[in-house]
Amino acid sequence: MRRALVGGALAALAVTWYQALPPRTPALPDAPDGVTPSVRGAFHVHTDRSDGTGTVDDVAAAAARAGLQFVVLTDHGDGTRAPSAPEYRQGVLSIDAVEISTAGGHVIALGMPAAPYPLAGEPRDVVEDIARLGGFSVAAHPGSVKPDLRWIEWTAPVNGLEWLNGDSEWRDESAWSLARALFTYPARRAETLATILDRPDTVLARWDVLTGRRRVVALAGADAHARLGLRSLGEPYENAAYLPVPSYEQVFRTFSIALPGITLTGRADADAQAIVDAIRRGRVYSAVDALGEAPDLLFRGTSGSVEAVGGDVLPVAGPVTLRVEVQATPDTQIDLLKDGIRVASSRGAVLQHITRDAGVYRVEVSLPGAPGQPPVPWILTNPIYVGQAGRPAPPPDPRPRASEFAVQYSNGPAPEWRIESSPESKGARDVVPASGGTQLSMRYGLGGTASSDPFAALVMPAGSALSGYDRLMFVASADRPTRLSVQLRTPAGEAGERWHRSVFVDSMPRQITVHFDDLTPRGVTVRRRPALSEVDSVLFVVDTVNTKLGGSGQIWIDDVKYAR
Repeated sequence: MRRALVGGALAALAVTWYQALPPRTPALPDAPDGVTPSVRGAFHVHTDRSDGTGTVDDVAAAAARAGLQFVVLTDHGDGTRAPSAPEYRQGVLSIDAVEISTAGGHVIALGMPAAPYPLAGEPRDVVEDIARLGGFSVAAHPGSVKPDLRWIEWTAPVNGLEWLNGDSEWRDESAWSLARALFTYPARRAETLATILDRPDTVLARWDVLTGRRRVVALAGADAHARLGLRSLGEPYENAAYLPVPSYEQVFRTFSIALPGITLTGRADADAQAIVDAIRRGRVYSAVDALGEAPDLLFRGTSGSVEAVGGDVLPVAGPVTLRVEVQATPDTQIDLLKDGIRVASSRGAVLQHITRDAGVYRVEVSLPGAPGQPPVPWILTNPIYVGQAGRPAPPPDPRPRASEFAVQYSNGPAPEWRIESSPESKGARDVVPASGGTQLSMRYGLGGTASSDPFAALVMPAGSALSGYDRLMFVASADRPTRLSVQLRTPAGEAGERWHRSVFVDSMPRQITVHFDDLTPRGVTVRRRPALSEVDSVLFVVDTVNTKLGGSGQIWIDDVKYAR
């Protein structure tokens, strides 16, 4: 009797398990004539150089088994490590990038050389530094439910964003959904991972707003670590005990990015440059391969004699024909969206739409029965920017130019200026010759431990005049590229409250303007903005946000004035 009961229970469990299995990834028909195979890869992958489990060779081998041709590695760092040279391993091209933590989320820098100082702090500053160094910035996991991961600074001109992110997708799932995934994963791995995907409406709406202003590239980010923490309900960043799942290979089989119109030559440097250039231009689409394996797609627009593909700008020279061809089954739905609103739909492998309306046109391709609430798209393209002249110039600063000034330092000994530093750091103030007079110099060396927040600061008494002005202007240079934190301090508590704005300085003296309404709190403050009448000190600070512990150098300050 007991054996029969156990047998019945096992049989019921087997039936339940079988019914819970997601459908196998279906085979696709041949691609339409003229649609050529795309180069496929994975973006946002971690190795054992940071918090992943595998070596670069392990990742490449997994990508090869999944049928990919390239991987973009994004181990965590501050940008100061020189990226490894592109290299073919196991027939897969590895391209080195870096994921940088900021005070407002994580950002990926692609195509950037080693930074001369650590990139960190305010997200706007990190994006500015990436651009200065020639890199391409991608806002990582903007839909994450985890606040310290989620990108929040949308006024910073990031070049791209992750519309889909593997780490974010499991975090918003119910316990039941995750348990079911663990139940079916051993049998149908990539298909199971696809069941936790949803259409990220909020992120896509944000992207549609941004592309209405400027070109912004959307990518699917694998965020692959090949680990699940055992003590923190799956947290991949946990350094203690973990399970090595989901594997790199299964994540790579779940979704990928595809570059149409690219031909790889086998020369690593040239091929990596072609891939990075295609991503920069937005000539890339994303596909959930676990729903329909490795689909090929062509999205193009023509007007007059000009032709464009996804990522391009298409000038309007008469009627505009937008055409989508995709390797798809008859029940596939193709949606053409203009400025985020669906304007045309078709079933099958082809959609064609003729218009004269300027706008930002992109494509979503969907399959019946796709997972998620709302269902995740099978394919998502980057837009064709119809009628746009290209990336518009940034709007001018609406604040009026300064016409009134209160000089705080121009020449002379400046005995009221002083040095402040942490206990194990050093600083020295000097008055040194400059063209036409003198300038102030600060020599610094940062010592101690990172936990002691090392710093050195050149400090100027604020004086009563500050409250009547709206900005600080000064000329600055340094013996090496660095960032200087300009701070206002009020006398609250033992250390005071401070607000700051980070500025870039190098060997070329330049005038810098810091608007007081651009300052943000440094640490805990009672107010979002400083009460200018209460400010007692202006500080020019070097600290370990942008300077390595043990670093030393010299900064010169001159022509300091308040302005309005």
